[in-house]
Amino acid sequence: MADSDAGGFTEWVVPAGVGREAALTRLMALDVRGELGSAHVRLTASALGVSERTVWDWLSVARCEGRTGPRPRSRFVVTREMRQELAVWGGNVSAVHRDLLARAVRDPSLGPVPSLSVFHRAVVRDLSAGERAGLKGGEAARRRFDVYGKRPRTHRNACWEGDHKRVPVRVDLEGSAVCPWVTWFIDVATKAIVGVAVTPHQPARDAVLAALRTGISRQDPYGPFGGLPGVVRVDRGKEFLCRTVERALGAFAVPVDDLPAYKPYRKGTIESLNGAVEEMLLVSLPGYTHRARPAEAYHPDPVGDLLSYPDFVRVVLDWVVWWNTEHHPAGLDADVTPLAAWEADPVPVEDIAEERLAFFALEDDGRVRKITTNGISWRRRAYIAPWMAGHVGMRVRLRYLPHYDGRIEVFSTEEWGQHLGSAYLAQAATLEQRRALSSVREKKARQLKADLKAAEKLRKTRYTETTTAAVPRPRRTVTSSQAEEEIARSRGVDLAARALPDLIPPREPPASWARPVVRPRRAAGAQTDVGKAETADGGPPWLCSRSAAAFVDEFQQRLVSLWVVDVHEK
Repeated sequence: MADSDAGGFTEWVVPAGVGREAALTRLMALDVRGELGSAHVRLTASALGVSERTVWDWLSVARCEGRTGPRPRSRFVVTREMRQELAVWGGNVSAVHRDLLARAVRDPSLGPVPSLSVFHRAVVRDLSAGERAGLKGGEAARRRFDVYGKRPRTHRNACWEGDHKRVPVRVDLEGSAVCPWVTWFIDVATKAIVGVAVTPHQPARDAVLAALRTGISRQDPYGPFGGLPGVVRVDRGKEFLCRTVERALGAFAVPVDDLPAYKPYRKGTIESLNGAVEEMLLVSLPGYTHRARPAEAYHPDPVGDLLSYPDFVRVVLDWVVWWNTEHHPAGLDADVTPLAAWEADPVPVEDIAEERLAFFALEDDGRVRKITTNGISWRRRAYIAPWMAGHVGMRVRLRYLPHYDGRIEVFSTEEWGQHLGSAYLAQAATLEQRRALSSVREKKARQLKADLKAAEKLRKTRYTETTTAAVPRPRRTVTSSQAEEEIARSRGVDLAARALPDLIPPREPPASWARPVVRPRRAAGAQTDVGKAETADGGPPWLCSRSAAAFVDEFQQRLVSLWVVDVHEK
């Protein structure tokens, strides 16, 4: 016990509840040994702030009941079944309480149900705030109440984190409004964005490889950030975990740390970057889709008022430069930019020669091709380049960017052969042709969508609304004649139902074919030599006049003759 000089109140070092159990344990041990005295009781009462009579009462209860603490109070406890009911009702405590009351009315053996206030206090006491939020909003809501630790700070290039970001901004791409995607990598230690790739659609492995190549290369305009990272941390995106990316990084002995799915806090640096770019840049751009709008109907900005795709890419890259050179992100020292943190880090950077990076983002089909007078044939299309003049007949190998067939890179036939140059598609369609083709494809897609929607309406039976617990009635009643007419119409379209195998009768066989001999039936009771043979041998009549071997030979000869005649006719 200590007295406060300023406020005049008493500050207890040990709480009363905890001090009672500890003190009684000590006093009971003294009592067993016969050493307990009034001085011990007086000292305990003074330390806990209670009277000596109270301590003696505690000792009496401990001797009789063996209990050193206060008697536990009976209270209502939320059971496992109630937790499941809370999950069914989405965390609605009042709805679960009404359900419990209804069950108690139907089955009195379940016992009394506590009041709503008691039940609500029990839910608050037995379930944490995160559990209650998870019952209402799911895992994402529960995660807001979790405590996350921070990884220890490391040096530059010790770890990169990569992710895709769907940009909520509509941009103009050849007359169509699209929402681009950004694929980027950030250095965890210095918060520097080392590699960026922008695609007008959902990215694939080519975007990941392009962003990695810009991150590893330190040549202009990508430097001074870059080099080989110690590890690349990504989530379970199929673009990051494909064999192409694994082989590309594995060639430089860079492991990929595959984090569990739906756990963004495991790579908090890149997730913070995704949120920062939207708050600092995207919200101010025309065509931002998350902008607050009036209560009237939503009217998107016309395509003419949107940024063009090249202008949008330029804006994003300029913002990346601003982030690296002027911004002071959280996690670094005050007034320190990512560039300053990068340059102040004494850890050496491991660079890769540019000739090795020429193979990084490219795939090789493993085939050796020859340069002809039409160029190089790849995927049944010709690729040409000015440097091919005078090299007809040379054997080369091709490498190409994934999902891009407008240009290929040509190398000599060695495994790490010399880069001879680039080749381009000889007969690429013009912009007008591509727009016309896109218009035709969109028209076909709309027509197919309309047909499928009409078929879905015909397939589904729609019912009238009900105000009582009764069986609904169909909205449209079909007559028997209408049903038969539609069934007949479907049969007329079905080619399998229209097949008539007996429509064309088979023609007469050619005269050269051997025909079976029809023998007249003998009269009943007629006695002949054959009949005698049949009676004697007990076998069929056609085996009585000749041997079985002779009959088999004649049968085989007839089969051969029929096969020869059939082949001749065909």
